[in-house]
Amino acid sequence: MQSQDVAPRPAPTSSGPVVDVEQAEAALVEHYPRLVRLAYLVLPPSLGRNRRVLTAHALTQRALPRARTSGDASVIPAQQTGGGRDGDPGYAFVRLQVVRTALEAGLPLRRKAWPKRSQLPPLLPQVWGLRLFPRSGGADELALDQRLSALTGPARAAYVLRGLEKLTDADVRKVLTAAGAADPGAALAEAGGLERQDDLLNSPEFDPCSLHARPTDLMRRRQHLKAALAAACAVTVCGALLGLPGDGWGRDGAAAPSYAQNPAAEAALNPGQLTLVPATAWQSSARTDFSVWPARGNLVKDRELLRRALAVWARPGESVQVSATPGTPAGAPPGPPQLLYAGDVDQARVVLLYDGLRIARYAEPKDGTSGAALDFARVDGATGSEANAVVLDRSDGNVRYLTAPWVKKAAERDLLKPSSGAMDLDLSGQGVTAPLASPAQATGACTSWNVLQLTDTSGTRLMADLGELTPAHLTTGRPSAPHEASGSEALRAWSPFACSLGEVRSQGVRSVNAWEYASQPLPDASGSAGWVCTRAETWRGGGTRVLAQFHTPGGKYGAVAAKGENSTACGPRDPHVLAGVLWKSGAGTWYLLAAGSKDTSAITATGGVTGSAHGSVLAVRTKQGAQAELKGTLKDGRGITGLR
Repeated sequence: MQSQDVAPRPAPTSSGPVVDVEQAEAALVEHYPRLVRLAYLVLPPSLGRNRRVLTAHALTQRALPRARTSGDASVIPAQQTGGGRDGDPGYAFVRLQVVRTALEAGLPLRRKAWPKRSQLPPLLPQVWGLRLFPRSGGADELALDQRLSALTGPARAAYVLRGLEKLTDADVRKVLTAAGAADPGAALAEAGGLERQDDLLNSPEFDPCSLHARPTDLMRRRQHLKAALAAACAVTVCGALLGLPGDGWGRDGAAAPSYAQNPAAEAALNPGQLTLVPATAWQSSARTDFSVWPARGNLVKDRELLRRALAVWARPGESVQVSATPGTPAGAPPGPPQLLYAGDVDQARVVLLYDGLRIARYAEPKDGTSGAALDFARVDGATGSEANAVVLDRSDGNVRYLTAPWVKKAAERDLLKPSSGAMDLDLSGQGVTAPLASPAQATGACTSWNVLQLTDTSGTRLMADLGELTPAHLTTGRPSAPHEASGSEALRAWSPFACSLGEVRSQGVRSVNAWEYASQPLPDASGSAGWVCTRAETWRGGGTRVLAQFHTPGGKYGAVAAKGENSTACGPRDPHVLAGVLWKSGAGTWYLLAAGSKDTSAITATGGVTGSAHGSVLAVRTKQGAQAELKGTLKDGRGITGLR
């Protein structure tokens, strides 16, 4: 019954220090909270928070040796040398047992093999009539828990041993080998792909010794106490039948069948547990985010639809089309989510749900569940303009939005035609817009770029559809103080660069800022050109896209001069940029033109073109196809290179 993640337990060596029961017991008692936290973090989050808590305590309490033993402790490194936990073979032995059994608990059950003890729900400890779970953390803890759930068991153990136990990679490899992991190197590599957040591992979110308690089914227990014995027999028989694949789970629609249940998962899949925000809650709240959106739509009381949406979110079937923007975990909700919308939209039934980190959109045809779709978008930290609208439906090249309750007016505007004005969009009493043409689905030449213009209690904002659940917020101005792109001057500034938004489709973009960082007189009396930097920020932080664009007088479109990814250029941390382009004047002469932000004091070109200039712009005569390397010097003496 071994899996590819956990190999058979190696034979113990006899070279290590001897560990007796008393020594291990002393270590367990002294470091019990730390060991339980370690087990809780390594256990698969799919168990649910209540079962993870009880299993973590059970595995830790079973970690004591039955008799005087040796060997395992010798291959388990201490963090340092010294007294206390560091260098204590008793602690090393108990820690190994905890890691080993936590990894075994994550193995799937096999039909033709007896389950290991750690794979079964613990007999002890048990708390009847209560659900226990750690205190809830913030968005960072939730995001880390979601990312850990995507790792394999050995990789999760490697991450936790690094962050919680402060072990080196070599020491982690020894622990995993002793715990029976089949490929410790692969586990370390997988864990290395996840950003280190050691402080979060010590947060109350992951402390199974400091718990909240809630009743499970208090009212139902009172009502059904007399029939408990008969119900237990019925559950035994029916449970075996319901566990079989087939149509027994038909009420869940396109969801895959469920073979295991736990209280936390059941609560997350119960339509009756959904969070429903009152319609007027946002009016008295200091927050302007998705947490104060009311539940809207004509199907908010359709429990069967909501059940199907929750079930598909937790376990989408093979026929479900699932998509997620980059950096967005697609796992089940950690608890009952918030309902934003449930209703008929065009030819589909649509449900929008929010779990504090993500928006999940479930859609199914009106005539059945075949062809259902599930889409995810990350929205942690969204507030104000970023929480103004969510895509409800796309059809025939058009898109409909559900807007925030504080949005008063919606309109459609062509960003390529700043002087053409905005066309009002009907906004229903439920906050649903009329359909508008979506540039995200357009093909061929870029002749228009429609954006959504929303007017709320704070002003007017522009939102661009980039093929995701949430539109990107458009701004202009210096990175340190961007402003809305809805004014006449800002619209004229955006117009030549609207089509460049196609460069960042489906990249998880949160906002895009356009900043004219330089203006350059052109040689041969050709007028003045503008240099604009467009920076697309993502919800995940990484993957930022930066474009330096060049716009000549009378030109309809800007030309991309340079690109950068994961760059600080044009951002609030480092609002500096340098880029160049080859340009042919009306007289037929080729030039290398370059420009930096206004803090640039000198620019130098080397390579195929040589030249230098004081100030923030450079123009050097050259030949067609020449290549050059640009370097600049800021007024504070710091050097910068051309954007790549």
